[in-house]
Amino acid sequence: MPKMKTKSSTKRRFKVTASGRVKSAQAGKRHGMIKRTNKFIRQARGTTTLSDPDAKIVKSWMPYNR
Repeated sequence: MPKMKTKSSTKRRFKVTASGRVKSAQAGKRHGMIKRTNKFIRQARGTTTLSDPDAKIVKSWMPYNR
């Protein structure tokens, strides 16, 4: 059986934690910070974990990273 392929964009954008959650960067911080509130910018620092339905999709793109 041939090896399954990992989506190249996925391996750059996501990591899987030891407990199996999918870690990603916060969305909505690339540009347009003037119109964002200070509260939004402060709370969107660092990384976040994806919700379970989204994590299921991302894990299907990374077959060997479970």
